[in-house]
Amino acid sequence: MEILYYRYGSICEPATIKCFEKMGITVLEDTAQITKKNVSPQEIVENVSDTLKKHHPLFVFSINYFPVLSKVCNLFQIPYVCWTVDAPVLELFSEALALPCNRVFLFDRAQYEYFSKRAPGNCFYLPLATDVSLWNQTTSSASLANLSKFTSDISFVGSLYTEKDPFAKIKGLSQHALGFADGLLAAQKAVYGYNFLEESLTPEIIDEFGKVVPDMYRDDYHPSPSYVLAHTILGYHLAAIEREETLNLLGSTYNVSLYTRSDTSPLQGITNKGGAKTLTEMPLIFHQSKINLNMTIRPIQTGLPQRIFDICGCGGFLMTNYQSELPEYYELGKEVIAFTSLEELHELCGYFLTHEEERAKIAQAGYERTKNEHTYEKRITEMIRLVNTSI
Repeated sequence: MEILYYRYGSICEPATIKCFEKMGITVLEDTAQITKKNVSPQEIVENVSDTLKKHHPLFVFSINYFPVLSKVCNLFQIPYVCWTVDAPVLELFSEALALPCNRVFLFDRAQYEYFSKRAPGNCFYLPLATDVSLWNQTTSSASLANLSKFTSDISFVGSLYTEKDPFAKIKGLSQHALGFADGLLAAQKAVYGYNFLEESLTPEIIDEFGKVVPDMYRDDYHPSPSYVLAHTILGYHLAAIEREETLNLLGSTYNVSLYTRSDTSPLQGITNKGGAKTLTEMPLIFHQSKINLNMTIRPIQTGLPQRIFDICGCGGFLMTNYQSELPEYYELGKEVIAFTSLEELHELCGYFLTHEEERAKIAQAGYERTKNEHTYEKRITEMIRLVNTSI
């Protein structure tokens, strides 16, 4: 049994490849986009077509959705299977999503509900996972010096979203539009577990933003302007605001280590330790930190980001914002700790920094749940089952 795996360099690719191979599946890899970042659609078509002519794989697979792969697979009448790990994924607006070859797995239930209406029968819900065995190997083989190097009271690994925030570059908005955006973001910032950004936008506000933000009316996949405004503009801007405010608040009281390549000049009281290598350093940070912080960006409306599963899979103690899907996968208060306001987060950090035994018990319980239920083996087994039953 063979599959063709189209790769572009996602951090999820090695673990999923290993999982397919453990299941007895031979993985053929198309790595053109890794070695040449500006691969044209025509080159993708030619490369994939050449492989499909020489082999007869069960399906073509990728992390995230590529419309061009849909079109090639539809031509060859072979299933195209993909698994989103990001939100938003504007390529999902492509008309190719409705092609019958697609088996598109979406990790965020809100994302699934949104796009399954556009392509009934082609979309499936599947949460993310982690590679517990790899993290165990990394942490167990680490030297004492390395373990000590990555020991922290509170740590956060990730972007501050300042480099991804397009809002500050927007010029020409009226005071009314700016005030509307500020008020909407302030309201959303106070609510965890429900995203109401898109549904709160008025036609007038969408139109005004559209006049000064040409990308809202893209001509590639024709995404909904309200979706683009809510998730790639306001959503990213809110992520930058929340991460700055959260880290500044915690840094004013606690010892906070930040691992990021973002500009940290707006932050005070934190220790900037630079970027962390995903496979060799990140698991040590998660394992050695007393509290691992997760701040889910708002475009992930209901689902759990990769960081949650990775922290728990490394045996780390997780402190995360509340997400509506979180209680489906972890028992709150016993396996992970969730906060619903910055004031609550600040208080919880103070409590768990001084209650080591309780903190360790929760981290262990979260690890056991992850090891037993949230691995790539579990998810990909379910994926293949759904693919087989839908063909």
